[in-house]
Order: sequence, then C-alpha cells, then structure tokens
Amino acid sequence: MTAKIALVTGAGTGVGKAVATALAKAGYNLVLAGRRKEPLDQVAGEINAIGQQALAVPTDVSQRQSILDLFAKTKASFGRLDVLFNNAGIGAPPVPLEELPFETWQNVVNTNLTGMFLCTQEAIKIMKDQNPQGGRIINNGSISAHAPRPYSVAYTATKHAVTGLTKSTSLDTRKYNICCGQIDIGNAITPMTARMAEGQGVLQPNGTSIQEPRMSADNVGAAVVTMANMPLDANVLFMTVMANTMPFVGRG
Repeated sequence: MTAKIALVTGAGTGVGKAVATALAKAGYNLVLAGRRKEPLDQVAGEINAIGQQALAVPTDVSQRQSILDLFAKTKASFGRLDVLFNNAGIGAPPVPLEELPFETWQNVVNTNLTGMFLCTQEAIKIMKDQNPQGGRIINNGSISAHAPRPYSVAYTATKHAVTGLTKSTSLDTRKYNICCGQIDIGNAITPMTARMAEGQGVLQPNGTSIQEPRMSADNVGAAVVTMANMPLDANVLFMTVMANTMPFVGRG
C-alpha cells in the first residue's frame, strides 16, 4: 500500500516534531515545513531512519509566496496530500494590552492566523482535485482558544480565530470529502513552554506566578495520529489534550 502524505508546519521542534515523528511511525511520508533548515533536516533524518520518506522545505508561513512554494513542492514531489497539520505559531512578549506594539500584533496575526488560512487554502486545492478525492486538515488551536493568559491578547485572539477557521473549513469542504478538526493543547513540554517550569513560573490571573505542570509532547503526537487515521466519513472536530493538573478547568 502506498504511504499517505502528511504535511506538518513548524515541524523542526516541539509539538511539530513530535507529531511528524508520530505520523511517520504510523506509516505516513512527511513534508516538513519550518523557518530553520537545520532542525528540519535533523527531523527528516530521524524519519528516514524509521523507514519513511521526508521532504524538508524551509518555509515562513507569514509570507504568502513561501506557502505557495511549499505546497507546489509537496504536489510536485508526492502528487497528493492526505493530512495537513497546521501547527506553526508564535507568541508575543507578555505586556499590557495597550502597550503591545502594532508590529508585534501584526506579526502574530500573520503567522498564527493568516498563515494558517493560506496553508488551508492550498491544501484544499490539492485535496479536492486528487484521486481519490479528499483529505484531513488538523489545526493547532491551544488552550488559549478557550481562555487567555494575562497579557496574551495577540496569541489568544489568533487562537480564538483559529476555532472559527476550523468550523468554517469543516463546513465548506464537506463536499470535497475533506475533514477539518482542531486539537487544543495545554502545556506540552517544548522550548516554547520551558518558562512555565523555570524560576517563578508564569503569571496567573490573581497576580501570583507559579510553575505549571507539563506533559510530554508525544501525547500530542498520539492524539493527532488518532485524528488523522479516522476514515473520512468521521471527524474529530475538537479535541483537548492537556497536562492533567495544569490550572485550566479549575479556579486555581
């Protein structure tokens, strides 16, 4: 059986790397997108060692032409696309909302929202025209798609917007046999969350700072594989995967 093709953005480190590796172990060939070539090449080597193919494509998802080039290379190399994991994203320094520089706001929006929209567009174009038709798009939403941290307006606003993108994509692409779902992640162990477990930890709504529990990013990889491997007549629209004792569902 020919291996299915998955494309992961932000694949060089953290959640993206964990998901790409999990998909490779599940039998997928991978297209790895990210801003830095060296980490992508390292992940590609690890996937090749598993026995799957990996194509590393340095990509800046805040730039439309970079995204167009990524999907053109994907189609030219593999001829189809079965799964897109829209994972690439950035945060902003924690500052009061009224002090956030416009350029910082715009950079977060361009990366987390506009970049995800453009990747979704290009994935749909491939999936609707391929034979057999269809595929699956999985968006990285984050716990911040539900509730903000203090001083996180840019990241939180874009992650709430991702939820709208997920719902609209799910609705508008049904006729092409495309499924779209979202995984909301809480405190996976990645370079992006290292500050949560260091020093005084991270600021809480009551003004205190605490170190927060984290979980292995491999749990996210396993969850995405579960979503990816469902038949296209079924969809996980939303899934939350979180460190069990992190301060989210309680009042702490």
